[in-house]
Amino acid sequence: MESQRWIACLIYPDVMSLDVTGPMQVFASANVERQRQGLPPAYRLNVLGDAVGPVATSAGLSICAELSWRGLDTSALDTLLVPGGLGVERQCEDQALLDWLRQAEPQVRRLGSVCSGALLLAAAGLLDQRPATTHWADLDTLRREHPAVQVQDDRLHTYDPLERDGDAHVFTSAGVTAGIDLALALVEADLGRSLALAVARRLVMFLRRPGGQAQFSALLAPDPNRTSRLAALLDWIPAHLGGDLSLEALAEQARMAPRTLSRVFVQELGMGPGRYVERVRLEAARALLQDAQASIATVARLTGFGHPENLRRTFHKHLSVSPQEYAERFGLRPLKESRHA
Repeated sequence: MESQRWIACLIYPDVMSLDVTGPMQVFASANVERQRQGLPPAYRLNVLGDAVGPVATSAGLSICAELSWRGLDTSALDTLLVPGGLGVERQCEDQALLDWLRQAEPQVRRLGSVCSGALLLAAAGLLDQRPATTHWADLDTLRREHPAVQVQDDRLHTYDPLERDGDAHVFTSAGVTAGIDLALALVEADLGRSLALAVARRLVMFLRRPGGQAQFSALLAPDPNRTSRLAALLDWIPAHLGGDLSLEALAEQARMAPRTLSRVFVQELGMGPGRYVERVRLEAARALLQDAQASIATVARLTGFGHPENLRRTFHKHLSVSPQEYAERFGLRPLKESRHA
């Protein structure tokens, strides 16, 4: 009889409940699909806490830890998942937990994180010199506090079943639902594409979502304390997206020489004026498409892209999907006159 793979997920106070239940449900659904085929369950599932008993998540719900990670024989584990959540910062200071993760890493076949759980793996030193991602809101923290980590901004997860490097058994995933994408990839590697596709279909998911996490994240408002010289200009730009936002036009508005403005943008925002304008225009186009307020041609005109083809190229460049696909996936209502995609 085929032996079951033991999948365990760590939990702790103020963990993100979906980081735990989302991936674990994928493995549970794989068991159900196997049973429908007359096959035995492929996975044994458990959650691990500091102690056995209920653990309050950040949602106010409790998840019961069936086993304690303290003293657990990690060599019996196939896959260990480390979720994120509001409580992850406290866990990053728990030396006993960090030591346990370091001890577990060479013993488990696969060690992965979900969302900000990457910060916990990084705190244990397990992501040094490895590619890693996390929730888009935590990318800067990961990059700043753990410079040895090879941070990858726009990945849903870093698991690669074809990678034969010995370090490939440690991987990360991006924000929240990307943990489900990761779990589907693990199931596909274990049980084949057909079974993974059946699970994805049952959960009404993509087996592989097109694009990366940038298509789900928001353009954060600049910190006014860091952009004092540009504050007025940055307020002005969103109200004039359909107009001339060339370097010369922006420099005239800011009352700076073009070269000076370019230097200030890089110093205060980490990017040049052209790239910043493109991102703001992209965010505005996304908002219009999500609200289904206009056709793609009109959205392109209102946001300064001009021709729909320019909008399409920008969407593919940053989000790896077309405006039409984005509108269909995230729009609140059917898109008007969508033939221009």
